[in-house]
Amino acid sequence: MAASIEHYQLPLPRLDGARLLIVVAPYYRQIAEALIAGARQVAADAGATVDLVEVPGALEVPTAIGLAAARGLYDGYVALGCVIRGETTHYDTVCNDSSRGITLLGLQGHCIGNGILTVENYEQAAVRADPATQNKGGGAAAAALHLIALKRGWDRQSPRGDAPGGARDVIRLAGEIDGPRGA
Repeated sequence: MAASIEHYQLPLPRLDGARLLIVVAPYYRQIAEALIAGARQVAADAGATVDLVEVPGALEVPTAIGLAAARGLYDGYVALGCVIRGETTHYDTVCNDSSRGITLLGLQGHCIGNGILTVENYEQAAVRADPATQNKGGGAAAAALHLIALKRGWDRQSPRGDAPGGARDVIRLAGEIDGPRGA
């Protein structure tokens, strides 16, 4: 892998057999190809398989993910594209609405990494998309894979939090691992 995602604090989970769908808006083709390359490499490094679909623009990315999620064919999704600020407020609409759509799908329990770049100019996008530099496509794939790993871990737990055999994985976000017990 040309550039790793080691600047992300979490190790990349190994998820052999996980299925990711990359949904890309290729309006800026070279940027989209770089984002896809980064996402594919990170998915391969984790043992995941990838399918790819293209949609006309960033606003259609959440809809495509929602349609695919309704079929239940994938474990997670990678949203990719690029929105560059122009002279009108259309930029704000596209950025806000595509992000909001992806967030709402995530809150419904879908594992999505958002790699839709929102930038001021093409040069900023090129640096962020390049797998050898910032690798935002790879970062989006890593985010989706981490969410899949979390979901799989929680799916193995009973409603009381016990995993089969009495073992449990502890996810510590802040503070003490085992806090005070209520009465």
